[in-house]
Amino acid sequence: MTHKEVYRLEGLSCTNCAAKFQHNVEQIEGVESVNLNFGAAKLEVTGDVTIEALEAAGKFDNIKVRPAYMKAAHHDPFYKRKENIPFFIACALFIVSIMSGKYIGDAHIITIILFIMSMIVGGSRLFVEGMKGLIKLKFDMNVLMTIAVIGAALIGELQEGAMVVILFAISEMLETYAMDKSRAGIASLIDIAPDTALVMKGDTFIEVDVIDITPDSIVRVLPGKKVPVDGMVIEGQSTINEASITGESIPVSKHSEDRVYAGTLNITGQLLVRVTAHSNDTKLAQMIHLVEEAQSKKAPAQQFVDRFAKYYTPFIMIIALCVIIIPTMFGGDFKHYLYQGLSILVVGCPCALVISTPVAIVTAIGRAAKEGVLIKGGVHLENTGHINTIAFDKTGTLTKGEPVVVLREDFETQRDAYIYALELDSGHPLSRAITVGLSEDSKVEVDNYEVIAGMGVKGIINGTEYRIGKQEFFQLSRETITRIDELYVSGSTVVIFGEYDKAYTVFFIKDTVRDEAASVIQQLKRMNIKTLMLTGDNESVGTSIGEEVGVSTVHAGLLPEDKLHLIQQYQQSSKVAMIGDGVNDAPALAQADVGFSMGGAATDTALETADIALMKDNLGDLPKVIDLSRRTMKVIKQNIAFALGLKLLAILLVIPGWLTLWIAIFADMGATLLVTLNSLRLMRKY
Repeated sequence: MTHKEVYRLEGLSCTNCAAKFQHNVEQIEGVESVNLNFGAAKLEVTGDVTIEALEAAGKFDNIKVRPAYMKAAHHDPFYKRKENIPFFIACALFIVSIMSGKYIGDAHIITIILFIMSMIVGGSRLFVEGMKGLIKLKFDMNVLMTIAVIGAALIGELQEGAMVVILFAISEMLETYAMDKSRAGIASLIDIAPDTALVMKGDTFIEVDVIDITPDSIVRVLPGKKVPVDGMVIEGQSTINEASITGESIPVSKHSEDRVYAGTLNITGQLLVRVTAHSNDTKLAQMIHLVEEAQSKKAPAQQFVDRFAKYYTPFIMIIALCVIIIPTMFGGDFKHYLYQGLSILVVGCPCALVISTPVAIVTAIGRAAKEGVLIKGGVHLENTGHINTIAFDKTGTLTKGEPVVVLREDFETQRDAYIYALELDSGHPLSRAITVGLSEDSKVEVDNYEVIAGMGVKGIINGTEYRIGKQEFFQLSRETITRIDELYVSGSTVVIFGEYDKAYTVFFIKDTVRDEAASVIQQLKRMNIKTLMLTGDNESVGTSIGEEVGVSTVHAGLLPEDKLHLIQQYQQSSKVAMIGDGVNDAPALAQADVGFSMGGAATDTALETADIALMKDNLGDLPKVIDLSRRTMKVIKQNIAFALGLKLLAILLVIPGWLTLWIAIFADMGATLLVTLNSLRLMRKY
């Protein structure tokens, strides 16, 4: 029976290497299918294969493979890695050869041999891969460099050829460093959860690998330790820092029947937790999966660069050939223009261009994940920067989604025990708001209890029928109705308790606005983004909330399909984002150019449908994500400009005949360095 295994990769530096590695793995006997996620450095293989065989397939790029459930091994510094020994030997030979040239002459046989040895030792892997590509007519950066170095040797420029080999190795190191740093966000998530846990076996607790823990097991979480898997507290109480899941640093109090999540930190007390999910299905694991899937989805900008790079390398080779042939046909010095053409091959290496977009996208998605924001793909990150209209759901998005009693008026003697008895089992959010401030003073029996859908509840207590619900549920006198109208709190819902024709107590209940809602709306307006509110609530409540937070337009009394149609209407003239948290928001979230869900309280449907999840359940992250998106797109454009601009500038040096192999390799390495450093600016906290 075939099975699928997931592996983590180390040393995967460029997209060309990734494509070649995937092709090599596909050729391994027993492998049925391969899926390689370059951004997340993750490999999925269906079939029978060993880690040794996988590493053999990636030997050309020193790719290391480990099972997905294993934590990353400690990385030795560059100078301690065995695979880099040839680089150090080549550097030593190069230095000795320069000294030899100074004292006994560049033309001396010893100097020549030293330079040749430096090139062979330092560029052996480069030459092997370059010749393979040349034979197969696959013109990648290895082919360009191989032709340039061999050509330089043939025309006697041994010193520059050796220098190209060494500087190209340094350029590749920079590229690997850039991708490793950009993957740091997802790597930190993977390392959050502990490897082992204390699991109950009989009357004792033994240490077990987390991957072997099954649902319904009982684990003990000691103070100062991380929660190993998702579960429910069955004994004890403590405060837990859930920043690893939500991004919110304020500890949360946990008691019996509260949920806890893998990777969160238990601070004060000891807890017994019943496991509810396998380690591969925890909320943390789901977050990691979403981020990795996001990093594998290419943004339009990256797709453009990939298409451009496909034609770029052959184009550079044609230019180099023209520089060599055309001037020579008109009497130019062949050796001089051959040297110029070889320099163009070096400067035309597409390394910086190829990583210009993925390093920025992966860095931004990883940075957002560390802040509790899940962006499900580069395309969504890019689209977020283009939105100019945002539609907000009201309940749970602009408001807290927790109705509270803002005013209570008693027209008769208080009958709290009666109210409590009627509302206790209702289950309606308004009923919960009413019972929060009440307690059962004495045991009250309710007979003939009945729920009237859309109106309220009624029942007989001590021989009298009492009811609680909407005003329409009663037949009240004009005087009572007038009195209720005078007390009315703007934007509130009225709930009445009494008999059919008498009002004993009136509650005015209101869903309170999020503390940060008004300031977020103001920030969005300063960013030239139009704000809308779409709510199923009535016009009065919707208008009141809309005015309080400052949204531009309010649409009230909407069904889910109405929200969908409104999004479609606005999309005719705008790029529209939708933010919500409920099942009824899912159609609009899916239709919008970008769908945001309030992750902390969102339903599973909203989370699955949305393109971006604000796991911290803080509306203040919305403008931050938009700003991150805009900054990312600026960085990508700057990277492309750096990569192409430096190369174009170097190529123009051909006209006065100033281009050298030294300048060419420094231009290529400089572009890679600029792209790397510019992208890593996105790692700073937004």
